Amino acid sequence: MRRSRGLTAALVLSLAGAGAGIGLMVMPQASAITTPVAFTADELPTWQTNGIVFAMAQANGTVFAGGTFSAVTPPEGGSGTEKEAVNFVALDAATGAPTDCALSFTVGEGSATVRALVVSKDGKTLYAGGYFGAVNNVPVSSVAAIDIESCTPKAAFHPAFPATVRALAVTDDTLYAAGDFGTVEGATRQRFAAVDASTGALKPFTANADEPGRAIAVTPDGANVIIGGDFFSVNGANSHALAVVNATTGAVTKSYANGYIPTNSVVKHIATDDEGGFYTGNEGSGGGVFDGRIGLRLSDFSEKWRDRCLGATQFVLPYQGVLYSSSHAHDCSTELQFPDGKRNFLLAQLTNHEGAAPAPVDGYVRSPRKLGWHPNANDGIGEGIGPRVMAIAEKNDVKYMWVGGEFTLINGKPQMGLTRFASTGDVGAPTTPVASASSVKPGEAQVRWRTSYDQDDSKLTYRIYRNGSGTPVATVTAESLEWERPQASWTDSTVKAGNSYTYRVTATDAAGNTSALSTASTVTVPASVQAYPNQVRQDGAELYWRYDDAVTPYVADSSNGNTSGLHINAPALRQAPGAISGTSTAIGFNGTDEQLHSDRRQTVGSAYTLETWFKTGTTRGGKLIGFGNNTTRNSSSYDKQIYMTNSGRLVFGVYNGSTRTITTGLFDSYNDNKWHHVVATQGPSGMALYVDGQNKGTLNVTTHQAYAGYWHVGGDNLASWPNRPTSNFFAGQLDETAVYPTALTQAQAQNHYNLAKAQTETVTEVSAAEDTYVNQGAPSASYGTTTSMAVRGSGSLYETYLRFNLPAAPAGQVLKTASLQIKTTTQTGAGTADTVSVVPVTGTWSGATTSYKTKPALGATVLGTIGGIADGSAVHNVDLDKAALSAVLGGEYSVALTSNGSDPLWLWSSESTANEGTPKLILTFGQP
Repeated sequence: MRRSRGLTAALVLSLAGAGAGIGLMVMPQASAITTPVAFTADELPTWQTNGIVFAMAQANGTVFAGGTFSAVTPPEGGSGTEKEAVNFVALDAATGAPTDCALSFTVGEGSATVRALVVSKDGKTLYAGGYFGAVNNVPVSSVAAIDIESCTPKAAFHPAFPATVRALAVTDDTLYAAGDFGTVEGATRQRFAAVDASTGALKPFTANADEPGRAIAVTPDGANVIIGGDFFSVNGANSHALAVVNATTGAVTKSYANGYIPTNSVVKHIATDDEGGFYTGNEGSGGGVFDGRIGLRLSDFSEKWRDRCLGATQFVLPYQGVLYSSSHAHDCSTELQFPDGKRNFLLAQLTNHEGAAPAPVDGYVRSPRKLGWHPNANDGIGEGIGPRVMAIAEKNDVKYMWVGGEFTLINGKPQMGLTRFASTGDVGAPTTPVASASSVKPGEAQVRWRTSYDQDDSKLTYRIYRNGSGTPVATVTAESLEWERPQASWTDSTVKAGNSYTYRVTATDAAGNTSALSTASTVTVPASVQAYPNQVRQDGAELYWRYDDAVTPYVADSSNGNTSGLHINAPALRQAPGAISGTSTAIGFNGTDEQLHSDRRQTVGSAYTLETWFKTGTTRGGKLIGFGNNTTRNSSSYDKQIYMTNSGRLVFGVYNGSTRTITTGLFDSYNDNKWHHVVATQGPSGMALYVDGQNKGTLNVTTHQAYAGYWHVGGDNLASWPNRPTSNFFAGQLDETAVYPTALTQAQAQNHYNLAKAQTETVTEVSAAEDTYVNQGAPSASYGTTTSMAVRGSGSLYETYLRFNLPAAPAGQVLKTASLQIKTTTQTGAGTADTVSVVPVTGTWSGATTSYKTKPALGATVLGTIGGIADGSAVHNVDLDKAALSAVLGGEYSVALTSNGSDPLWLWSSESTANEGTPKLILTFGQP
C-alpha cells in the first residue's frame, strides 16, 4: 500500500517536472526558425568593445569592426583578458574572439575613428575610412588599404582625404568614398570621390554635394553609384539626401527633389540586393521627420514602398528576401504596427510585398510586413543610438549576423558594442501563454489565450491540456509578434453540463523549444444557456470583455473577434457582485492611472456600438470606453467614446472635424453606486445614446474620425472635449464591455438590460470536509491524513469515503446538475480499467479512526459511475443523481467510491497539495 511519505516523494517529482514535463519537449539544439528569417535571436558569447562600433565588414570567416574604442574584453563570464584594440578589431566569426590581426588607427591631433570598412571583391583587401593619420604607424590620410592575409597596411596606397570619410563602396577597380571632405589629393571633390582600388590615384568621378555624404553603394551592374547624406544639391542639381550618379563620371542619373525626403532628414545607409532593389536607412531631427526605410527599384530608381516608422534607422541589410535593420524604432503607427512607446532596435521585414502592393496612403505605399526577428538592445553610450551597423559572415557552414553599435545590453544582458546571432542553435523558448476558459451554454467551453512571444519565431504551436492530462486535447497554430499578440482560441465541444474542467496551454516554436504550462483556468459548464452573454454574442459583438478572469495582464475576449485586452497598472480583478446576476464578476479602477486597452490595432467602420455596465460614486468623472491611437501613452487621436462628467452625467462623443456629443439630462446623474447599463451607437441613422434601456438622445451625425487605433476602457485622453471631467480615468467598476460592428437598436439595448436582471444559474463548488480510505491488507490502519486514497474491489479491498457539507439551494432555485470531481495521482498505474461507483455512506465514520475493521455501512443506491479511468494524473468528473442529492441539501452527506475489479484507482485526497484536483462536488442551481 502507499503511505504519505511515498506519495509526497511522487508529488515532488511531479511538480519538479511541471516546467519540462507535461507537453514540454527536451530538444537538441536546432536550427528551425520561422522562415524567411535566417537567424536566431539568441545572442552568442562575443568579445566586446569599450566604445562605439561604427563600421563592419567580413571576409573568409573573419569579421572586422571599426569605431571609437581602445580595447576589447571577453564577454561576461568568458575567459581571457582585456586586449588593446585601437579603433579596430578582427574577430573570428564562429567564436566571437579576437584573431591575431591587430591594427591601430591613430591621428596626431584629435580623436581617431574608423567609420567605414569594405572588403574588395576578391576578398584580399580591406579598405578602411574614417578620421585617422596612421595605421600601425604607417602614414595614411583617412583612407587605408589593408592586406588581409598579412594584416598589414599597404604603404603605397595613401590617397589624401583631409576630412572624415563616412562610407566606402568598392568594385573590381574603384574605391568610392563619401564623407565631409571638400578635396582629395588637392583636387575639388566635395563629399564624394573615387580612387583607383589598387594605387589610390584619384579618378575623374565627380559628384560634388553641398553637405556631408554618409552613404554610398554601387549598383549591381556597376553602371551607377547611389549616394546618400545631408546634401541638397549634387553637381548643381536639386536632390536632397539621395541621388543616383554615373559610376564613371559622377553625372546625375536620378535626382530626388527637395521634399521627397524631408529637409530635416538624411540618408544614413544604402544597400542593394540581388532581386532588383535598393534600400535606404534614414534619420531625422525635429517635427515631421522621416526616420525609417525606403525600398526602391534598381530598374528605374523609383520607390516601391516606404516604411515611415520613427526612430533613426542607421543600417539596412537585405538578405534572402528579408531586410534587416538597426534603429531605435519607437513608433510604427503609420505602418499599422506598434504605437509610440518602447524602442525596438533590431527589426526584420520582407523586401517586397507578398502579392500586390497595397494602395498608397498619404501618397506612400506602406512597407511589407515585419517578421518575427526581434533581439533586444538599448540606447547605450554616445548619442544613445543603440545598434549602428550589421554584417553577415559564414564559417563552418554556419552563418552569423554580427551587430555593432553603442549598446551596452543585448537581450537584457550586459554586452557592449558587439554581438552576434547564428543561423542555427535556436534555444529560446516562447513566453508562457496566459489562458482563460469560459462557458455560456451546455456542451461547449471556450479556451482562450494571449498568444506568446518568441524573439525569432512568429508562428507558434499551442497545445491545450485538459484536467491535468499529459496528452493535449487540441493543437492550434497562431502567429504573433512582440507588439502584436492577438488572442487565439479553441472550443471544446466534448464537455458535459454541470462538470468542471481545467485547461492549460503551452507554446512551442519551430525548433521544439516549449514554454511552461500556463496557469490553470477552470470553468464549469452550465446546465442551461446563460441568456445575457449568449445574446451579446448572437447580436454580433466583435469584442466582449466579461472580466471574469483571474490572470494578469490579460483580458479575454468572449466574442468571436479574438480582440483581447491588456491591463495597465493592475486594476482590481473579480470584483463581486458583478452587473449580471449569478457568478459574473466585474473589474475595478482607481481613477488615477488604471485602464485597459485592446492589443490589436484596428480601424472602426461607419457603424458600431459601444456597450458597458458601470457602477461608481466618483465626482471626478472619467472615460468609460473609447477609441484611441495609442496604448500605454495618452492617445493623440481619440473619439468614439463614452465618458462621465464630474456630476455623473454621461457623454457620448465622436470627432468629425469638431467634437459632436450627446449628453444625458441635467438631472440624469449615474454616480449613485448602482449598476447602470449604457449603449452608444453610430450608423447611417446617426448617433444614439441609451442608458438602462432608455433613449437619452440622438444626433444626426454619421461620420467620425478615421484612424487606426485601440479600444480603451477605464481611461485615455479627454483633452478639449465638452464638460471635460477632472480625471481622464474612471474610478469605479465596469462589467460586460462589448463593441459591435453594427448599430444596435433600442429594442436590442432594452433586451440586454432586461436579460441582465433575469436570474441565472448559481454554481457552487464544495470541497471535501473530510476524506479517508480503508485497506483490507492493513485492517487496523487508518489513513485520514494521507495525501492519496484508493479504490479496489477484489484482492486487498480499498474503499474511499468523502464527507461534504452541502449548501441549501438558493432562493427560487433547484439543483440542476451535480458531479463529483476527483484527480488521479502521479503514481504509475493510478488509473483503472474497472468501473468505479459512487454510493451513499449510511454508517458513521471519521478520518481519524476509521479502518477496514470499522468501515461504515454503504447504501445500495448508485449515485453515479465512471467506466474506467486512463493512467496518468488527470481530473475526472462523475455525474451524480441530482434527485438523491437534492433530498440532502443543507446538511452533511457522505459518499463512498467502490469497485468490483482488481485494478486499483489512486486519487489525491484533500490533504494533497495538488489542489486543482482534490475531491469536490460541483453543484449547479437554476430555475425549476
